[in-house]
Amino acid sequence: MLQDFLTPQKQNFCDHTELRAQINKNRRVTMLAGNMVANTQSEKGGVSARVYRGGTYGFASGAEYTPESVKSVLAAATENAVFMDTNIKKGEPPLPSLKGAPEKVELKSPIAEDVKQSALIDYARALDELIVKKYKKLTGRTIVADLLYKEKLLAVSDGTDSHFFQPRAMVYAFLTMETSDGVPVELFKSFSHVGRFDEAFKDPHALEEELDNLYKALCDKSEGVFANAGVRKCVMHPDLAGMLAHEAVGHTTEADLVLGGSVAGSALNKQVASELVSMTDFAHTAFGETCPLPIYVDDEGTIAEDAPLIKDGVLVGYMHNRETARHFGVKPQGNARAFEFSDEPLIRMRNTVIHPGKNKLDDLIASVDDGYYLVKTSNGQADSTGEFMFGIDLGYEIKNGKLGKAIRETTISGVAFEMLKTVDMVSDDMSWEIGGFCGKKQAMTTSMGGPALRCDINIGGR
Repeated sequence: MLQDFLTPQKQNFCDHTELRAQINKNRRVTMLAGNMVANTQSEKGGVSARVYRGGTYGFASGAEYTPESVKSVLAAATENAVFMDTNIKKGEPPLPSLKGAPEKVELKSPIAEDVKQSALIDYARALDELIVKKYKKLTGRTIVADLLYKEKLLAVSDGTDSHFFQPRAMVYAFLTMETSDGVPVELFKSFSHVGRFDEAFKDPHALEEELDNLYKALCDKSEGVFANAGVRKCVMHPDLAGMLAHEAVGHTTEADLVLGGSVAGSALNKQVASELVSMTDFAHTAFGETCPLPIYVDDEGTIAEDAPLIKDGVLVGYMHNRETARHFGVKPQGNARAFEFSDEPLIRMRNTVIHPGKNKLDDLIASVDDGYYLVKTSNGQADSTGEFMFGIDLGYEIKNGKLGKAIRETTISGVAFEMLKTVDMVSDDMSWEIGGFCGKKQAMTTSMGGPALRCDINIGGR
């Protein structure tokens, strides 16, 4: 656990200052066809300081965490801030004060420092053995067991100091088989929990039902057909809706990208989606339950609150850090986060989801005469215009309201705000995904999710 060498240095703060100590520990085991091909442990830690003066920041970091190194890094960041202000001369006023904020938040969470590497190795082997024994048609398999442990200690000149822990345990299962004409097809499933690995993953048989479903889907895919290209009526599985919420909408509403010219800049208070669509970047609690990756205080010392983005189809807000919140004349809601000690905080999503609706998923499918049910995506990308393209790893034909044959890998594309205007049914269920990383300039753990959507979307063919 990090000792508090930061608080004594607050007496040396001259301007708005953020002083952060952090340690990231990662453990990973990879099994390929029963053979261990990776067995890694890494640890990165240190201290950073960021000082705001006259509209610019001075930043410095160091990998040593001692009282002396903290003092040195703070002095370097202050010197950098003076240099930047002297030479750039923006002449901006100080950041608005966060009056009334709690002085400090201590967040208790199960620590993962003492989880042994053998726990990951034993679990990966046991899961691999289960897969080999049960799923006979496979031609390949990969199991990844992963643990990321983050601890942050923050002291700020104005705002809320915090001590934050977050262990994230992950298991990925990649399964491969061949089609009748010898073409390999693959599907994967991620299993994720916030907490210790050895508590989240005790018995591989606990994943058996979901692995059964994955194997069945892979068998369906191995006999799949190619989709008919064009704009089709489709039902997007909740996992896919979550990816859309993050990549194609979420990034366009990050205020730094808005200032850089994203499509959301001219769309505030305008209709950007069907009236059935609402979307929020939740801080720590959503729909009465704790979010998968709860954030209570961001890395600028701002108490985290929900950031409404779309309400009943209207774009109502952006995600901010303290500087962009001042620019737009709104209250910051805690979206500034950094992944490693040497990273500066950026505006990042936390738990970004489309709200559930009132329909049943079965009713969405039953309402489609000729279209597709799009289930899994392995990747996705979008730009600041909201134009997106996602790879579809698994989908099914819908014929006369019933699921038909699986389809081979394809893509979907479009412009998010235009596609969302075609949404005419939203399911009442919710799916969360915390298995990946967001890659905006630096990696970041985020969660995303949503319900199933019925919409018109452009799908690729052979």
